[in-house]
Amino acid sequence: MAKRVAVIGGGTSGLACIKCCLDEGLEPVCFETSDDIGGLWRFKENPDPDRASIYHSLIINTSKEMMCFSDFPIPAHFPNYMHHSLIMDYFHMYADHFQLKRHIRFQTKVLHVTPRPDFPHSGQWDVETEAKDGRREKQVFDAVMVCTGHHCHPHLPLRDFPGAANVMTKQTGSMCKEQQHNVSELWCNRINTFKGKYFHSRDYKNPEEWRGKRVVVIGIGNSGGDIAVELSRMAKQVYLSTRRGSWILNRVGIKGFPADMTFNKRALWFFRLLSVGFLNKWREEQLNKRFNHKLYGLQPAHRVFSQHPTINDDLPNRILSGTVSVKTNVKEFRGSSVVFEDGTVEDDIDLVVFATGYTFSFPFLPSHLIPVSKNKVSLYKYVYPPGLECQTLAVIGLIQPLGAIMPISEMQARWATRVFKGLCKLPPMSAMLKEIKAKEEAMAKRYVAAQRHTIQVDYLPYMDELAKQVGVCPPILKLLLTDPRLALNIIFGPCTPYQFRLYGPGQWDGARQAILTQWDRVTKPLKTRCTPEPQSQRSSHSLIFSVSVAALLSALYYSRASLHALIADPSSLLDKIRAFLPSPLTTH
Repeated sequence: MAKRVAVIGGGTSGLACIKCCLDEGLEPVCFETSDDIGGLWRFKENPDPDRASIYHSLIINTSKEMMCFSDFPIPAHFPNYMHHSLIMDYFHMYADHFQLKRHIRFQTKVLHVTPRPDFPHSGQWDVETEAKDGRREKQVFDAVMVCTGHHCHPHLPLRDFPGAANVMTKQTGSMCKEQQHNVSELWCNRINTFKGKYFHSRDYKNPEEWRGKRVVVIGIGNSGGDIAVELSRMAKQVYLSTRRGSWILNRVGIKGFPADMTFNKRALWFFRLLSVGFLNKWREEQLNKRFNHKLYGLQPAHRVFSQHPTINDDLPNRILSGTVSVKTNVKEFRGSSVVFEDGTVEDDIDLVVFATGYTFSFPFLPSHLIPVSKNKVSLYKYVYPPGLECQTLAVIGLIQPLGAIMPISEMQARWATRVFKGLCKLPPMSAMLKEIKAKEEAMAKRYVAAQRHTIQVDYLPYMDELAKQVGVCPPILKLLLTDPRLALNIIFGPCTPYQFRLYGPGQWDGARQAILTQWDRVTKPLKTRCTPEPQSQRSSHSLIFSVSVAALLSALYYSRASLHALIADPSSLLDKIRAFLPSPLTTH
Protein backbone atom coordinates (compact mmCIF):
# COMPACT_ATOMS: atom_id res chain seq x y z
CA MET A 1 0.00 0.00 0.00
CA ALA A 2 1.12 3.56 -0.74
CA LYS A 3 2.33 5.54 2.23
CA ARG A 4 -0.22 8.10 3.44
CA VAL A 5 1.08 11.64 3.86
CA ALA A 6 -0.75 14.40 5.74
CA VAL A 7 -0.26 17.82 4.14
CA ILE A 8 -1.20 20.69 6.46
CA GLY A 9 -2.17 23.77 4.44
CA GLY A 10 -3.45 24.24 0.90
CA GLY A 11 -1.43 27.26 -0.15
CA THR A 12 1.60 27.51 -2.42
CA SER A 13 3.62 24.92 -0.51
CA GLY A 14 0.68 22.62 0.09
CA LEU A 15 -0.12 22.38 -3.62
CA ALA A 16 3.51 21.56 -4.40
CA CYS A 17 3.52 18.87 -1.71
CA ILE A 18 0.37 17.18 -3.06
CA LYS A 19 1.85 17.15 -6.57
CA CYS A 20 5.22 15.77 -5.40
CA CYS A 21 3.54 13.06 -3.33
CA LEU A 22 1.58 11.94 -6.37
CA ASP A 23 4.74 11.97 -8.50
CA GLU A 24 6.41 9.60 -6.01
CA GLY A 25 3.43 7.27 -5.70
CA LEU A 26 2.45 8.46 -2.21
CA GLU A 27 -1.11 9.09 -1.04
CA PRO A 28 -1.52 12.73 0.08
CA VAL A 29 -4.37 14.05 2.19
CA CYS A 30 -4.31 17.84 2.49
CA PHE A 31 -6.13 19.66 5.29
CA GLU A 32 -7.07 23.27 4.56
CA THR A 33 -8.97 25.42 7.07
CA SER A 34 -10.57 27.70 4.44
CA ASP A 35 -12.84 26.81 1.54
CA ASP A 36 -10.30 27.36 -1.25
CA ILE A 37 -6.64 26.96 -2.20
CA GLY A 38 -4.10 29.77 -2.40
CA GLY A 39 -3.23 30.49 1.22
CA LEU A 40 -1.65 33.92 1.54
CA TRP A 41 -2.57 34.88 -2.03
CA ARG A 42 -6.30 34.48 -1.58
CA PHE A 43 -7.84 37.90 -1.02
CA LYS A 44 -10.61 38.16 1.59
CA GLU A 45 -12.28 41.37 2.65
CA ASN A 46 -12.65 39.94 6.16
CA PRO A 47 -9.63 37.73 6.87
CA ASP A 48 -9.80 34.59 8.98
CA PRO A 49 -8.22 34.67 12.45
CA ASP A 50 -4.52 33.80 12.68
CA ARG A 51 -4.07 33.97 8.92
CA ALA A 52 -2.17 36.44 6.80
CA SER A 53 -4.22 38.65 4.54
CA ILE A 54 -3.44 40.85 1.57
CA TYR A 55 -4.72 44.17 0.27
CA HIS A 56 -6.77 44.58 -2.87
CA SER A 57 -4.07 46.13 -5.08
CA LEU A 58 -1.24 43.74 -4.16
CA ILE A 59 1.16 42.80 -6.98
CA ILE A 60 3.87 40.21 -6.42
CA ASN A 61 7.50 41.36 -6.53
CA THR A 62 8.93 38.26 -8.21
CA SER A 63 8.47 37.79 -11.95
CA LYS A 64 6.39 35.01 -13.45
CA GLU A 65 9.29 33.09 -15.02
CA MET A 66 11.16 32.98 -11.70
CA MET A 67 8.15 32.08 -9.53
CA CYS A 68 6.36 29.38 -11.52
CA PHE A 69 6.33 25.69 -10.66
CA SER A 70 9.10 23.94 -12.57
CA ASP A 71 6.92 21.81 -14.86
CA PHE A 72 4.04 24.23 -15.41
CA PRO A 73 4.99 27.62 -16.96
CA ILE A 74 2.73 30.58 -16.35
CA PRO A 75 0.82 31.51 -19.53
CA ALA A 76 2.74 33.78 -21.86
CA HIS A 77 0.03 36.48 -21.95
CA PHE A 78 0.10 36.93 -18.16
CA PRO A 79 2.03 40.06 -17.06
CA ASN A 80 5.52 39.58 -15.70
CA TYR A 81 4.55 40.89 -12.25
CA MET A 82 1.09 39.60 -11.48
CA HIS A 83 -1.81 40.90 -9.45
CA HIS A 84 -2.88 38.50 -6.71
CA SER A 85 -6.01 37.56 -8.67
CA LEU A 86 -3.85 36.27 -11.55
CA ILE A 87 -1.69 34.33 -9.11
CA MET A 88 -4.85 32.63 -7.87
CA ASP A 89 -5.84 31.90 -11.49
CA TYR A 90 -2.48 30.25 -12.01
CA PHE A 91 -2.82 28.16 -8.85
CA HIS A 92 -6.23 26.94 -9.99
CA MET A 93 -4.81 26.07 -13.43
CA TYR A 94 -2.02 24.12 -11.74
CA ALA A 95 -4.37 22.31 -9.36
CA ASP A 96 -6.82 21.46 -12.13
CA HIS A 97 -4.15 20.29 -14.56
CA PHE A 98 -2.64 17.85 -12.07
CA GLN A 99 -5.99 17.05 -10.41
CA LEU A 100 -4.85 18.12 -6.94
CA LYS A 101 -8.13 19.37 -5.44
CA ARG A 102 -9.55 15.88 -5.02
CA HIS A 103 -6.89 15.32 -2.36
CA ILE A 104 -7.83 18.40 -0.30
CA ARG A 105 -10.26 18.42 2.61
CA PHE A 106 -11.43 22.01 2.82
CA GLN A 107 -12.72 23.70 5.98
CA THR A 108 -10.85 21.18 8.09
CA LYS A 109 -8.56 22.26 10.90
CA VAL A 110 -5.67 20.19 12.20
CA LEU A 111 -5.85 20.10 15.99
CA HIS A 112 -3.07 17.73 17.00
CA VAL A 113 -0.17 15.94 15.32
CA THR A 114 1.55 13.51 17.69
CA PRO A 115 4.01 10.65 17.22
CA ARG A 116 2.45 7.23 17.69
CA PRO A 117 3.73 5.06 20.58
CA ASP A 118 5.76 2.94 18.13
CA PHE A 119 7.15 6.01 16.30
CA PRO A 120 10.85 5.06 16.73
CA HIS A 121 10.14 1.98 14.58
CA SER A 122 7.16 2.97 12.39
CA GLY A 123 7.69 6.71 12.00
CA GLN A 124 3.91 7.13 12.01
CA TRP A 125 1.79 10.00 13.31
CA ASP A 126 -1.67 10.43 14.80
CA VAL A 127 -3.40 13.38 13.18
CA GLU A 128 -6.57 14.73 14.77
CA THR A 129 -8.74 17.08 12.73
CA GLU A 130 -11.96 19.04 13.14
CA ALA A 131 -14.42 19.67 10.31
CA LYS A 132 -16.57 22.77 9.90
CA ASP A 133 -19.52 21.05 11.60
CA GLY A 134 -17.39 20.30 14.68
CA ARG A 135 -16.93 16.62 13.91
CA ARG A 136 -13.51 15.37 15.01
CA GLU A 137 -11.53 12.57 13.43
CA LYS A 138 -8.21 10.89 14.18
CA GLN A 139 -6.19 9.19 11.44
CA VAL A 140 -2.81 7.50 11.14
CA PHE A 141 -0.28 8.83 8.61
CA ASP A 142 3.13 7.57 7.57
CA ALA A 143 4.50 11.11 7.17
CA VAL A 144 3.51 14.73 7.73
CA MET A 145 4.33 17.83 5.67
CA VAL A 146 3.73 21.15 7.45
CA CYS A 147 2.90 23.93 4.96
CA THR A 148 1.58 26.73 7.16
CA GLY A 149 4.29 29.23 6.18
CA HIS A 150 5.71 32.10 8.21
CA HIS A 151 2.86 34.60 7.81
CA CYS A 152 0.77 33.12 10.62
CA HIS A 153 0.15 35.59 13.44
CA PRO A 154 0.18 39.38 12.92
CA HIS A 155 2.96 40.94 14.97
CA LEU A 156 1.46 44.01 16.61
CA PRO A 157 4.25 45.12 18.96
CA LEU A 158 2.32 47.21 21.45
CA ARG A 159 4.14 45.91 24.53
CA ASP A 160 7.69 45.68 23.21
CA PHE A 161 7.50 48.54 20.71
CA PRO A 162 10.57 50.82 21.12
CA GLY A 163 9.76 54.14 22.70
CA ALA A 164 8.76 54.57 26.28
CA ALA A 165 11.01 51.72 27.42
CA ASN A 166 14.01 53.21 25.58
CA VAL A 167 13.48 56.65 27.11
CA MET A 168 13.20 55.28 30.62
CA THR A 169 16.28 53.10 30.12
CA LYS A 170 18.33 56.15 29.19
CA GLN A 171 17.09 58.01 32.25
CA THR A 172 17.50 55.25 34.86
CA GLY A 173 20.38 53.28 33.34
CA SER A 174 18.67 49.91 33.74
CA MET A 175 15.33 48.44 34.72
CA CYS A 176 14.29 45.31 36.52
CA LYS A 177 11.65 43.03 34.98
CA GLU A 178 8.89 44.58 37.06
CA GLN A 179 9.83 48.05 35.81
CA GLN A 180 9.96 46.81 32.23
CA HIS A 181 6.49 45.29 32.63
CA ASN A 182 5.18 48.58 34.01
CA VAL A 183 6.64 50.46 31.04
CA SER A 184 5.01 47.99 28.65
CA GLU A 185 1.68 48.53 30.36
CA LEU A 186 2.22 52.29 30.10
CA TRP A 187 2.92 51.94 26.37
CA CYS A 188 -0.24 49.89 25.83
CA ASN A 189 -2.28 52.45 27.75
CA ARG A 190 -0.87 55.22 25.55
CA ILE A 191 -1.79 53.47 22.31
CA ASN A 192 -5.23 52.77 23.76
CA THR A 193 -5.73 56.47 24.39
CA PHE A 194 -4.85 57.29 20.78
CA LYS A 195 -7.86 59.10 19.34
CA GLY A 196 -7.39 57.83 15.81
CA LYS A 197 -7.60 54.29 14.48
CA TYR A 198 -4.79 51.74 14.36
CA PHE A 199 -4.46 48.23 12.95
CA HIS A 200 -2.00 45.72 11.51
CA SER A 201 -1.28 45.80 7.79
CA ARG A 202 -3.21 42.52 7.35
CA ASP A 203 -6.40 44.50 8.03
CA TYR A 204 -5.62 47.12 5.38
CA LYS A 205 -7.62 46.56 2.18
CA ASN A 206 -7.91 49.78 0.15
CA PRO A 207 -7.21 53.53 0.49
CA GLU A 208 -10.61 55.06 -0.29
CA GLU A 209 -11.68 55.24 3.35
CA TRP A 210 -8.70 57.45 4.17
CA ARG A 211 -9.13 60.17 1.56
CA GLY A 212 -7.97 63.52 2.96
CA LYS A 213 -6.68 61.94 6.20
CA ARG A 214 -3.26 62.05 7.90
CA VAL A 215 -1.66 58.62 8.21
CA VAL A 216 1.41 57.09 9.87
CA VAL A 217 2.73 53.78 8.48
CA ILE A 218 5.15 52.02 10.81
CA GLY A 219 7.59 49.70 9.05
CA ILE A 220 9.43 49.92 5.74
CA GLY A 221 9.23 46.33 4.56
CA ASN A 222 7.50 45.49 1.32
CA SER A 223 4.01 45.80 2.80
CA GLY A 224 4.81 49.07 4.57
CA GLY A 225 6.26 50.62 1.41
CA ASP A 226 3.35 49.50 -0.76
CA ILE A 227 0.69 50.70 1.68
CA ALA A 228 2.40 54.07 2.20
CA VAL A 229 2.59 54.63 -1.57
CA GLU A 230 -1.04 53.66 -2.16
CA LEU A 231 -2.39 55.72 0.75
CA SER A 232 -0.39 58.75 -0.41
CA ARG A 233 -2.57 58.97 -3.52
CA MET A 234 -5.68 59.46 -1.36
CA ALA A 235 -4.55 60.72 2.04
CA LYS A 236 -3.70 64.31 2.83
CA GLN A 237 -0.27 63.24 4.11
CA VAL A 238 1.51 59.95 4.83
CA TYR A 239 4.38 59.61 7.29
CA LEU A 240 6.50 56.49 6.80
CA SER A 241 8.18 55.62 10.11
CA THR A 242 11.29 53.44 9.98
CA ARG A 243 13.59 52.30 12.75
CA ARG A 244 16.65 51.64 10.58
CA GLY A 245 15.88 52.82 7.05
CA SER A 246 16.18 50.57 4.02
CA TRP A 247 17.76 50.18 0.62
CA ILE A 248 15.05 50.32 -2.05
CA LEU A 249 15.20 47.99 -5.06
CA ASN A 250 13.24 48.06 -8.33
CA ARG A 251 11.03 45.50 -10.00
CA VAL A 252 12.09 46.97 -13.33
CA GLY A 253 15.63 45.96 -14.21
CA ILE A 254 18.12 46.67 -16.99
CA LYS A 255 16.46 47.72 -20.26
CA GLY A 256 13.06 47.28 -18.61
CA PHE A 257 13.29 43.53 -18.07
CA PRO A 258 12.30 41.98 -14.72
CA ALA A 259 15.08 42.69 -12.25
CA ASP A 260 15.12 39.22 -10.71
CA MET A 261 15.87 37.71 -14.13
CA THR A 262 19.02 39.79 -14.44
CA PHE A 263 20.74 38.94 -11.15
CA ASN A 264 19.72 35.28 -10.66
CA LYS A 265 22.23 33.92 -13.16
CA ARG A 266 24.81 31.17 -12.91
CA ALA A 267 27.26 33.31 -14.89
CA LEU A 268 27.49 35.60 -11.87
CA TRP A 269 29.03 32.85 -9.70
CA PHE A 270 32.34 34.75 -9.63
CA PHE A 271 30.64 37.42 -7.49
CA ARG A 272 30.88 34.95 -4.61
CA LEU A 273 34.66 35.18 -4.89
CA LEU A 274 34.64 38.92 -4.26
CA SER A 275 34.69 40.46 -0.81
CA VAL A 276 31.38 41.29 0.84
CA GLY A 277 32.56 44.86 1.38
CA PHE A 278 33.26 45.35 -2.32
CA LEU A 279 29.90 43.88 -3.34
CA ASN A 280 28.04 46.09 -0.86
CA LYS A 281 29.82 49.20 -2.10
CA TRP A 282 29.20 48.34 -5.76
CA ARG A 283 25.50 47.60 -5.22
CA GLU A 284 24.91 50.67 -3.07
CA GLU A 285 26.47 52.87 -5.74
CA GLN A 286 24.12 51.35 -8.31
CA LEU A 287 21.09 51.99 -6.10
CA ASN A 288 22.16 55.56 -5.34
CA LYS A 289 22.41 56.31 -9.06
CA ARG A 290 18.65 55.95 -9.19
CA PHE A 291 18.18 58.22 -6.18
CA ASN A 292 20.31 59.29 -3.24
CA HIS A 293 19.09 57.22 -0.29
CA LYS A 294 20.71 59.57 2.22
CA LEU A 295 19.08 62.63 0.67
CA TYR A 296 15.68 60.90 0.80
CA GLY A 297 16.10 59.94 4.47
CA LEU A 298 16.13 56.21 3.70
CA GLN A 299 19.78 55.22 3.96
CA PRO A 300 20.30 52.73 6.80
CA ALA A 301 23.42 52.18 8.87
CA HIS A 302 23.66 48.58 7.65
CA ARG A 303 24.86 47.52 4.21
CA VAL A 304 22.60 46.55 1.32
CA PHE A 305 23.24 42.80 1.55
CA SER A 306 22.58 42.80 5.31
CA GLN A 307 18.80 43.06 4.94
CA HIS A 308 15.90 41.48 3.17
CA PRO A 309 15.32 43.90 0.29
CA THR A 310 12.43 46.32 0.06
CA ILE A 311 11.18 46.37 -3.53
CA ASN A 312 9.25 49.45 -4.55
CA ASP A 313 9.32 51.34 -7.85
CA ASP A 314 7.05 54.19 -6.71
CA LEU A 315 8.29 55.19 -3.25
CA PRO A 316 11.05 57.62 -4.39
CA ASN A 317 8.54 59.46 -6.59
CA ARG A 318 6.06 59.82 -3.73
CA ILE A 319 8.79 61.16 -1.43
CA LEU A 320 9.94 63.58 -4.13
CA SER A 321 6.33 64.69 -4.58
CA GLY A 322 5.98 65.32 -0.84
CA THR A 323 3.04 62.98 -0.37
CA VAL A 324 5.18 60.59 1.68
CA SER A 325 7.45 61.92 4.40
CA VAL A 326 10.07 59.61 5.90
CA LYS A 327 10.27 59.77 9.70
CA THR A 328 12.27 58.11 12.47
CA ASN A 329 10.86 55.46 14.77
CA VAL A 330 7.76 56.26 16.82
CA LYS A 331 8.44 57.19 20.44
CA GLU A 332 4.92 57.53 21.79
CA PHE A 333 1.34 58.56 21.15
CA ARG A 334 -0.27 61.61 22.76
CA GLY A 335 -3.96 61.84 22.08
CA SER A 336 -4.16 62.34 18.34
CA SER A 337 -0.46 63.20 18.03
CA VAL A 338 2.48 60.93 17.23
CA VAL A 339 5.89 61.72 18.72
CA PHE A 340 8.96 60.45 16.88
CA GLU A 341 12.36 59.61 18.33
CA ASP A 342 13.98 62.68 16.76
CA GLY A 343 11.65 64.88 18.81
CA THR A 344 9.33 65.89 15.99
CA VAL A 345 5.58 65.70 16.53
CA GLU A 346 2.83 65.22 13.98
CA ASP A 347 -0.64 66.25 15.12
CA ASP A 348 -4.13 65.24 14.05
CA ILE A 349 -3.18 61.74 12.94
CA ASP A 350 -6.24 59.76 11.83
CA LEU A 351 -4.68 56.33 11.24
CA VAL A 352 -1.63 54.29 12.23
CA VAL A 353 -0.83 51.17 10.20
CA PHE A 354 1.53 48.68 11.82
CA ALA A 355 3.38 47.01 8.94
CA THR A 356 5.46 45.11 11.47
CA GLY A 357 5.41 41.60 10.06
CA TYR A 358 4.27 38.26 11.38
CA THR A 359 5.29 35.53 13.77
CA PHE A 360 4.87 31.81 13.23
CA SER A 361 4.25 28.77 15.40
CA PHE A 362 3.08 25.17 15.19
CA PRO A 363 0.25 24.92 17.75
CA PHE A 364 -0.78 21.45 16.55
CA LEU A 365 2.67 19.94 17.28
CA PRO A 366 4.14 19.05 20.68
CA SER A 367 6.21 22.10 21.65
CA HIS A 368 9.43 20.12 22.03
CA LEU A 369 9.39 18.83 18.43
CA ILE A 370 9.99 22.19 16.72
CA PRO A 371 10.53 24.86 19.37
CA VAL A 372 10.11 28.43 18.10
CA SER A 373 11.58 31.48 19.85
CA LYS A 374 11.37 34.96 18.31
CA ASN A 375 10.85 33.43 14.88
CA LYS A 376 13.99 31.31 15.28
CA VAL A 377 13.72 27.62 14.56
CA SER A 378 16.34 24.88 14.16
CA LEU A 379 15.72 22.82 11.03
CA TYR A 380 18.20 20.93 8.88
CA LYS A 381 18.32 22.83 5.57
CA TYR A 382 15.20 24.63 6.85
CA VAL A 383 13.15 21.45 6.40
CA TYR A 384 13.87 18.71 8.97
CA PRO A 385 13.86 18.77 12.78
CA PRO A 386 17.11 16.99 13.65
CA GLY A 387 16.06 15.09 16.78
CA LEU A 388 13.57 12.56 15.38
CA GLU A 389 14.31 8.84 15.22
CA CYS A 390 12.47 8.63 11.87
CA GLN A 391 12.58 11.54 9.42
CA THR A 392 8.89 11.53 8.54
CA LEU A 393 8.15 15.16 9.48
CA ALA A 394 9.06 17.92 7.03
CA VAL A 395 8.40 21.67 7.19
CA ILE A 396 7.89 23.11 3.71
CA GLY A 397 8.02 26.78 2.78
CA LEU A 398 9.27 28.13 6.11
CA ILE A 399 11.81 30.23 4.29
CA GLN A 400 12.49 33.87 3.37
CA PRO A 401 14.37 33.72 0.07
CA LEU A 402 16.05 36.50 -1.87
CA GLY A 403 13.87 35.41 -4.76
CA ALA A 404 10.66 33.48 -5.35
CA ILE A 405 9.39 31.02 -2.75
CA MET A 406 7.25 28.82 -5.03
CA PRO A 407 10.13 26.94 -6.74
CA ILE A 408 11.89 26.56 -3.38
CA SER A 409 8.82 25.03 -1.72
CA GLU A 410 8.51 22.68 -4.67
CA MET A 411 12.16 21.62 -4.45
CA GLN A 412 11.84 21.05 -0.70
CA ALA A 413 8.78 18.88 -1.36
CA ARG A 414 10.58 16.88 -4.06
CA TRP A 415 13.37 16.17 -1.59
CA ALA A 416 11.08 15.38 1.33
CA THR A 417 8.94 12.87 -0.57
CA ARG A 418 12.04 10.97 -1.64
CA VAL A 419 13.28 10.93 1.95
CA PHE A 420 9.92 9.49 3.03
CA LYS A 421 10.36 6.70 0.47
CA GLY A 422 13.91 5.98 1.63
CA LEU A 423 15.42 7.05 -1.71
CA CYS A 424 17.35 9.93 -0.11
CA LYS A 425 19.16 9.61 3.19
CA LEU A 426 19.75 12.27 5.82
CA PRO A 427 23.04 12.52 7.75
CA PRO A 428 23.35 11.68 11.47
CA MET A 429 21.86 14.10 13.98
CA SER A 430 25.30 15.41 14.97
CA ALA A 431 26.04 16.41 11.37
CA MET A 432 22.64 18.09 11.02
CA LEU A 433 23.12 20.07 14.24
CA LYS A 434 26.58 21.16 13.10
CA GLU A 435 25.22 22.50 9.81
CA ILE A 436 22.29 24.22 11.54
CA LYS A 437 24.70 26.01 13.86
CA ALA A 438 26.95 27.04 10.97
CA LYS A 439 24.01 28.51 9.04
CA GLU A 440 22.78 30.39 12.12
CA GLU A 441 26.24 31.89 12.68
CA ALA A 442 26.56 32.88 9.02
CA MET A 443 23.13 34.51 9.10
CA ALA A 444 23.92 36.41 12.30
CA LYS A 445 27.17 37.64 10.77
CA ARG A 446 25.61 38.79 7.51
CA TYR A 447 22.22 40.22 8.48
CA VAL A 448 21.22 42.99 10.83
CA ALA A 449 19.53 41.53 13.91
CA ALA A 450 15.79 41.46 13.27
CA GLN A 451 12.86 39.09 13.56
CA ARG A 452 12.55 38.97 9.76
CA HIS A 453 16.16 37.75 9.33
CA THR A 454 15.90 34.30 10.88
CA ILE A 455 15.05 32.13 7.86
CA GLN A 456 16.90 33.94 5.05
CA VAL A 457 18.38 32.10 2.06
CA ASP A 458 19.84 33.14 -1.28
CA TYR A 459 17.72 31.72 -4.07
CA LEU A 460 20.25 30.12 -6.42
CA PRO A 461 22.72 28.64 -3.89
CA TYR A 462 19.87 27.18 -1.84
CA MET A 463 18.11 25.72 -4.89
CA ASP A 464 21.36 24.07 -5.99
CA GLU A 465 21.91 22.78 -2.45
CA LEU A 466 18.54 21.04 -2.45
CA ALA A 467 18.87 19.92 -6.07
CA LYS A 468 22.03 18.01 -5.17
CA GLN A 469 20.07 16.14 -2.50
CA VAL A 470 17.44 15.14 -5.07
CA GLY A 471 19.89 14.57 -7.93
CA VAL A 472 18.46 17.12 -10.35
CA CYS A 473 21.25 19.68 -10.83
CA PRO A 474 21.62 20.52 -14.53
CA PRO A 475 24.79 18.83 -15.94
CA ILE A 476 26.27 21.95 -17.50
CA LEU A 477 29.61 20.47 -18.63
CA LYS A 478 27.85 17.60 -20.38
CA LEU A 479 25.41 19.98 -22.02
CA LEU A 480 28.24 22.16 -23.34
CA LEU A 481 29.30 19.16 -25.43
CA THR A 482 25.90 17.72 -26.32
CA ASP A 483 23.57 20.75 -26.38
CA PRO A 484 25.63 23.97 -26.33
CA ARG A 485 22.65 26.21 -27.07
CA LEU A 486 20.83 24.96 -23.98
CA ALA A 487 24.01 25.08 -21.88
CA LEU A 488 24.64 28.74 -22.77
CA ASN A 489 21.06 29.61 -21.87
CA ILE A 490 21.52 27.91 -18.49
CA ILE A 491 24.83 29.67 -17.80
CA PHE A 492 24.10 33.18 -19.05
CA GLY A 493 20.32 33.26 -18.76
CA PRO A 494 18.18 33.52 -15.62
CA CYS A 495 18.09 30.46 -13.37
CA THR A 496 14.44 29.66 -13.98
CA PRO A 497 12.93 26.61 -12.24
CA TYR A 498 12.78 24.58 -15.47
CA GLN A 499 16.53 23.92 -15.14
CA PHE A 500 15.79 21.45 -12.36
CA ARG A 501 13.51 19.33 -14.57
CA LEU A 502 16.04 18.54 -17.31
CA TYR A 503 17.46 15.37 -15.75
CA GLY A 504 17.01 13.10 -12.77
CA PRO A 505 13.90 12.19 -10.75
CA GLY A 506 10.84 14.09 -11.94
CA GLN A 507 12.35 14.86 -15.34
CA TRP A 508 9.97 16.84 -17.58
CA ASP A 509 10.17 16.53 -21.35
CA GLY A 510 9.12 20.14 -21.83
CA ALA A 511 11.93 21.63 -19.69
CA ARG A 512 14.35 22.30 -22.56
CA GLN A 513 11.75 24.08 -24.66
CA ALA A 514 10.58 26.08 -21.64
CA ILE A 515 14.11 27.37 -21.09
CA LEU A 516 14.67 28.27 -24.74
CA THR A 517 11.37 30.17 -24.94
CA GLN A 518 11.40 31.90 -21.53
CA TRP A 519 12.24 35.32 -22.98
CA ASP A 520 9.36 34.98 -25.45
CA ARG A 521 6.98 34.68 -22.49
CA VAL A 522 8.62 37.74 -20.91
CA THR A 523 8.10 39.93 -23.98
CA LYS A 524 4.67 38.59 -25.00
CA PRO A 525 2.55 40.72 -22.60
CA LEU A 526 4.58 43.83 -23.50
CA LYS A 527 3.81 43.64 -27.21
CA THR A 528 0.55 45.54 -27.08
CA ARG A 529 1.51 48.09 -29.75
CA CYS A 530 3.50 47.73 -32.96
CA THR A 531 6.33 50.27 -32.86
CA PRO A 532 8.38 51.48 -35.87
CA GLU A 533 12.12 50.99 -35.88
CA PRO A 534 13.63 54.49 -35.51
CA GLN A 535 16.67 55.32 -37.62
CA SER A 536 19.17 57.42 -35.75
CA GLN A 537 20.47 60.64 -37.27
CA ARG A 538 24.02 59.49 -36.81
CA SER A 539 23.49 56.25 -38.72
CA SER A 540 21.81 58.29 -41.48
CA HIS A 541 24.84 60.56 -41.78
CA SER A 542 27.17 57.57 -41.81
CA LEU A 543 25.24 55.98 -44.65
CA ILE A 544 25.25 59.20 -46.70
CA PHE A 545 28.97 59.65 -46.08
CA SER A 546 29.74 56.09 -47.16
CA VAL A 547 27.68 56.40 -50.34
CA SER A 548 29.29 59.76 -51.12
CA VAL A 549 32.82 58.47 -50.74
CA ALA A 550 32.00 55.41 -52.86
CA ALA A 551 30.55 57.61 -55.60
CA LEU A 552 33.59 59.88 -55.57
CA LEU A 553 36.03 56.99 -55.78
CA SER A 554 34.05 55.55 -58.70
CA ALA A 555 34.23 58.88 -60.46
CA LEU A 556 37.96 59.02 -59.87
CA TYR A 557 38.39 55.53 -61.26
CA TYR A 558 36.68 56.49 -64.51
CA SER A 559 38.50 59.87 -64.59
CA ARG A 560 42.05 58.63 -64.06
CA ALA A 561 43.34 61.42 -66.23
CA SER A 562 42.68 63.97 -63.52
CA LEU A 563 44.06 61.77 -60.72
CA HIS A 564 47.51 63.36 -60.76
CA ALA A 565 45.97 66.82 -60.53
CA LEU A 566 43.90 65.86 -57.50
CA ILE A 567 46.91 64.36 -55.74
CA ALA A 568 48.90 67.49 -56.42
CA ASP A 569 46.08 69.62 -54.96
CA PRO A 570 44.44 67.75 -51.97
CA SER A 571 42.18 70.69 -51.12
CA SER A 572 40.26 70.17 -54.33
CA LEU A 573 39.66 66.55 -53.27
CA LEU A 574 38.18 67.72 -49.97
CA ASP A 575 35.97 70.20 -51.78
CA LYS A 576 34.59 67.43 -53.97
CA ILE A 577 33.86 65.26 -50.92
CA ARG A 578 32.06 68.10 -49.13
CA ALA A 579 29.81 68.54 -52.13
CA PHE A 580 28.28 65.13 -51.45
CA LEU A 581 27.74 65.63 -47.71
CA PRO A 582 24.66 67.06 -45.95
CA SER A 583 25.05 70.65 -44.82
CA PRO A 584 26.04 71.62 -42.23
CA LEU A 585 28.41 68.73 -41.50
CA THR A 586 28.52 67.87 -37.81
CA THR A 587 31.85 66.51 -36.65
CA HIS A 588 31.64 63.92 -33.86
